[in-house]
Amino acid sequence: MKRTNNYEVTSLDMQKQQEMIEAMRSMNEGAKEVKKYIIVTYGCQMNEHDSEKIAGMLQNMGYHETTDKKDADLIIYNTCCVRENAELKVYGNLGSLKNLKKKKEDMIIAVCGCMMQQPQVVEEIKKKYRHVDLVFGTHNLHKFPELLVNAKHSDNMLVEVWENEGEIIEGVPVIRKYELKTFVNIMFGCNNFCTYCIVPYTRGRERSREVQDIINEVKDLAENGTKEITLLGQNVNSYGKTLEEGITFAGLLRKLNEIEGIERIRFMTSHPKDLSEELIDVMAECKKVSPHMHLPFQAGSNKVLKAMNRSYTKESYLALVDNLKRKVPDVAITSDIIVGFPGETEADFQDTMEIVERVRFDSVFTFIYSKRQGTPAAEMKDHISDEVVHDRFNRLVRKINEICAEINRSYLNKEVEVLVEGPSKTDNERLMGRTGQSKLVNFDGDFSLIGKLVKIKITDPKTFSLNGEVVEE
Repeated sequence: MKRTNNYEVTSLDMQKQQEMIEAMRSMNEGAKEVKKYIIVTYGCQMNEHDSEKIAGMLQNMGYHETTDKKDADLIIYNTCCVRENAELKVYGNLGSLKNLKKKKEDMIIAVCGCMMQQPQVVEEIKKKYRHVDLVFGTHNLHKFPELLVNAKHSDNMLVEVWENEGEIIEGVPVIRKYELKTFVNIMFGCNNFCTYCIVPYTRGRERSREVQDIINEVKDLAENGTKEITLLGQNVNSYGKTLEEGITFAGLLRKLNEIEGIERIRFMTSHPKDLSEELIDVMAECKKVSPHMHLPFQAGSNKVLKAMNRSYTKESYLALVDNLKRKVPDVAITSDIIVGFPGETEADFQDTMEIVERVRFDSVFTFIYSKRQGTPAAEMKDHISDEVVHDRFNRLVRKINEICAEINRSYLNKEVEVLVEGPSKTDNERLMGRTGQSKLVNFDGDFSLIGKLVKIKITDPKTFSLNGEVVEE
């Protein structure tokens, strides 16, 4: 297993990757049958965007995407290690490929992503899943073309995982999953070290992309029809701290707000301890910055927040929300909550419920605490019983759904501006889009409206979506 402590990416290395892409394309174009790939992605938007990069490199190599594993010449699992369930799914899917691999010996099976940054996971794969051909991590994704070529010419599993992050790599090909809206990474890594979270160990320390690189990417996206961008980072509020240029995340938003063709700018995720007055002002002043803030609070108890190393209190979080709602009256606030953190009492849980009832979130991602090897929380005492955790979790979800339904009912007969994204997922003869607050709206309309901002009158609000009709102008 090759584990590299430090690696400086050079222009020669990137030139080598391009040469590998061209060599693979020439090989695939000369094959009797079209070479096909499938990428299965787990986890967050960061992983989704990484998969878009892998797809971009593969398509430049002459591969075509398929949705059927039986037709694939290359199967890639891009993994997540934040929750145990995601890891178990990966292991299960890898095991199910063993018989397929026997029938199709030339097929390449690759595993990448955050799980691979954990040495014990790689050892598990080497021991129990010997039919896997290639294992690589989050820090050397740009070397995928070279790794794939080497794996195709090797009789043994190829494992190359870098322990530490290197420089930010620009210019990696990308196949965007959506045309109208897309993700744009503005930074990588995390410095917060929440005691329950494995991300700083798998994604590395914070590194911000250069301002001009981001601007150039967004301008190119706008020229090619993108209307909405979502800026990604483990903590976007920390953007700019590693740059020599004195710029904040709010300053970056102001620059992106000036780019013609872009209609909406979203971002996630924001850490409450770094949410600045300047950022709230930008949301209030910049028309293209959506009035939607994803602001995870995780737990309502100050005792639990301290144990989580979240660096804020229940009171300071509520003060931030009050200020945000005062300056951006139409803002939608969403959040993340963990139930059952070690040592959580019923009183601690009631603090969480109090925040939910006071803030009235538009939606919440709710999680049961998942023990992650290598994190401080995994060594803590007083882990909560499954029975107690599930009872609290169910009570929390019921309250959140009740509030979400009440908020959505308040939209009845209101007119909202919707960016039309395409056919509705529930009825492909209807259209769907989202408001600036990220509310999902389904409605009847001509498909020529796709890609446009349209006024919709809400006629039938549901708990998790809105139905409406086009307002004729």
